[in-house]
Formats: sequence, C-alpha cells, structure tokens
Amino acid sequence: MTEQHERGAFEFTGSWREYAPIAFTNLLLTIVTLGVYTFWARTRTRQYLWSRTRFIDDRLEWTGTGLELMLGYLVVTVLLFVPVAAVNLLIGALVTRGNSTAAGMAGLLFLLLYLLFFVLGGIAMFRALRYRLSRTYWHGIRGGSDVQGFRYGISYLWRMMLGSAMFGLLVPWALVSLWNERWNAMSFGPYPFRSGANSDGLMRRYLLFYLLPVALGIGAVLLVVLSLLLGVSLPATPGPVSPGPMIIGFVLFYLLFLVLFGLVSLSFYAAYFRQCIGALTLGHLEFAFTARTADWLKLMLGTLLLVVCTLGIGAVFISYRNWAFFVRHLRAYGSLDLDQFTQSTTRAPGQGEGLFDSLDMGAF
Repeated sequence: MTEQHERGAFEFTGSWREYAPIAFTNLLLTIVTLGVYTFWARTRTRQYLWSRTRFIDDRLEWTGTGLELMLGYLVVTVLLFVPVAAVNLLIGALVTRGNSTAAGMAGLLFLLLYLLFFVLGGIAMFRALRYRLSRTYWHGIRGGSDVQGFRYGISYLWRMMLGSAMFGLLVPWALVSLWNERWNAMSFGPYPFRSGANSDGLMRRYLLFYLLPVALGIGAVLLVVLSLLLGVSLPATPGPVSPGPMIIGFVLFYLLFLVLFGLVSLSFYAAYFRQCIGALTLGHLEFAFTARTADWLKLMLGTLLLVVCTLGIGAVFISYRNWAFFVRHLRAYGSLDLDQFTQSTTRAPGQGEGLFDSLDMGAF
C-alpha cells in the first residue's frame, strides 16, 4: 500500500531556465517551417512538463507524438472545413437568387451550421481529454475512455442552450454537469474517475458576474441624470462644447467596467475549478485544488507583464507557467494500492486533438 501526504502527492521540479532552450528552439523551428513544426513543438513541451511532474513516487510520461497531432488536424480540416466551405458557397448561391425561399433556406443552413459547431465543440473537449489521458503514463500505466464523445457533444449543445435560455442563470449548472459527464466517462488504469460536483456554491459568485453590468449601467445613468439636474454637465460659456471631458469619462468608466468584470469572472472561475476538482475521485484517491482568486490574478498579471515587457517573445513560456501553476496547487488525499493498479483496457485513439485545435480551443 502506497500512502502519500496531500502536500507531497504532486510536485513540479522544472525551471524556466531549463525550459528556455526548448521554448526558443520551438519558436525558431515553428517560424522557419511556417507553422508546420507547431505539432512537434507542443509534443516537446509536454514531454518536458510531464517529465518534471512527480505524482507520489514516480514521474509522469507523455507518449504522444507530433505526427499524431498533425494527422488529427489534417483529418478534421478535410472532413469538417471542406463541407463548411461547400455550405457557404451554397448559401451564397441561394442568396444571390433574391427570392424569399432562398433566403429562408440560407437562414436555416446558417442555424444548422451554428448548431453543428456547438456540437463539435463539445466533442472536441471530450476527445481532447480522452487523448491526453491515453498518452499520459504513470508507472507505465495510462488512462483513457472507450466512449467516443458524440453523445457528449449533443449533451453539450442542449445543456449550454438551456443554461443560456433561462436568462443565463443556469450556466453554472450546465458547466458543472458537463464537467461531471466528461470525467465520469474517463478512467486511469483499472479505476474510473468519479465526479459528483454541484453548482450550489457557485451561484453567489455567478450572480455577481451576472448583475455587475446591470449595476454599472444603472449607476452610469444615475450619474448622468444627477449631473444634468445639478447643471454641471454643460459649461455656461459660449462657443462649441469640448467633447474631451465626456470622452475621458467614458474611457475611465469602460476601464472600470473591464477591471471589475474581469475580477468577478476570475472569482467565479476560481471557485468553479476548486469545486469541480474537489469532487473528483480515482479509486481511493480524492483530489483538491487550492488556487484562489488572488492566485489566479497573480498568474494572469505575471503572464501579461512577461508578454508585454518582452514584446511578445515571453509568450513561449505561457504553457510552462500554466502547467506549473496547476500542478503546484493540485492536491491528493487517500491511498493507492500499486499491486492492484493494472494497465488500462481502454482503446487508445490513433490521432491527436485535431478537432480541438481546429476550433482553437487548446490550452497547451
């Protein structure tokens, strides 16, 4: 029986100095090959990050290849975007006819295309997680899933549409239930993941996110009305009125809105991540995530400063920073019997995250 104190279950031992040669080589080769090397660059990055991540008594290993990622991307490009281009041409041909029937058919095609991309977005999220687990090894054992993800794509469509249709108030429920459905279809070795997260504790923060624009809008209207009543909105001097003060006030108000909205959104996301990971189990292991809003804010501000101060070159370290942040705040409780920890029997997908990449949903 292997037992590990929760603070020592996960450890990241990498350093930015050690990763820098990989990052800059990836950047150079990606530029020289006009982007083709992107898939191999991502593979090299994951190999380094996984190899510097220890779980209990062994390091992780990434076994995916750049060729898998490239083939997945090419297959999706052919199977998805060629039909989409054909539909766009058909829509254009219908619209040029100028009759109501053609316009109605064009509108219907647009709607179906929109729904299709929603479903594909859900499938992409599911299959990307399945692929990453299947290529992640620990003690020579991998994860995965036998579920293809098509049903999850439909579930993603109707749950997100329902969450948005109810004035957006069911969005937390949709996000959490989709998290549960996604992870409950995954496994690692012989053990299935189990997630029973609920959205009860998220509604207070989501209401802040939901009502903030309304509150700021009402405040702006009241401020304008009050200024008019006090007679200070317009100067009494003759001649044209300078729009400068009004423009400055609008810009300051807009910046205030962005800052407050960003902080409230970050607060909700931090709570969502803690709650969902805290409800995740694998066998007798329970997980937790300790990052709070202030921790996420430090990560984002640090990344922003890094990119701005290096004129964009520092973006090559974003993947490194995100992974290190994730691992250093991840905790595990419980025990794991290595004698019972056998190889996964799930089918390993032969291609990478092509759909995930083609829809621009990837993180690293």
